[in-house]
Amino acid sequence: MKLLDEILAHNEKFVEKKDYETYQTGKLPNKRLVIISCMDTRLVELLPKSMNIANGDAKIIKTAGAIVSDPFDSVMSSILVAVYQLQADEVYVVGHHDCGMTGLTAEIVLENAKKRGISEEKLETLQHSGINLDEFLKGFDRVENSVGHSAKTIKSHPLLPDGVPVHGLVISPETGKLDVVRNGYTD
Repeated sequence: MKLLDEILAHNEKFVEKKDYETYQTGKLPNKRLVIISCMDTRLVELLPKSMNIANGDAKIIKTAGAIVSDPFDSVMSSILVAVYQLQADEVYVVGHHDCGMTGLTAEIVLENAKKRGISEEKLETLQHSGINLDEFLKGFDRVENSVGHSAKTIKSHPLLPDGVPVHGLVISPETGKLDVVRNGYTD
C-alpha cells in the first residue's frame, strides 16, 4: 500500500468515527499569537507542549530553520495576515538547536538535487535568470543569530503595527527547554 492510500484509509475511519470533534476550535487564535517555527519533525508535538499551546491557541507557520529571509515573502505575508485578520497580538520566532539549516550551503543542496535528477542545464538556466541559488538555499552559522535576524526582519517591517512584540526563542529538541534570544517586550 502506498503512503497516500494509507493516509486516505486512516482519514476515512477518522471522519467516520468523528475523531475530529476533539480538535474543533475557532479560526482565531485563543492566545492571540503567531509562531514561526522550524519544520523539524521533532518539534511537531514538542514545541506546542513546551509553550503550553493547545489546539486553537496559536497560528503556527513552519519553514526550514524558522527563517524569515525576505520582508516581502509569503512567510511575512502570513504573519501580517495573522496580525490584521486573525487577531494575533504577538509574534514568536522559534528556532532550535541541532537544526539541519546550520551550516547548510547551496552546494550541498544542489548536489542532492542533481542526484535526484535535476540537470545542470536547469540549474544554469535559473542562475542566468537572475536567481541567486547561493542565497536562496543557504542556511546559517548559529541558530541564535538566525532567530535574532528573523525577529528583527519582522519587527522592522513597515506594515507591522507599533506595539506588536516580536520574540525570538531557541528550543532544545531533546528537552523542550526554551532560551530567549530576543524579548519583544524590552527589545
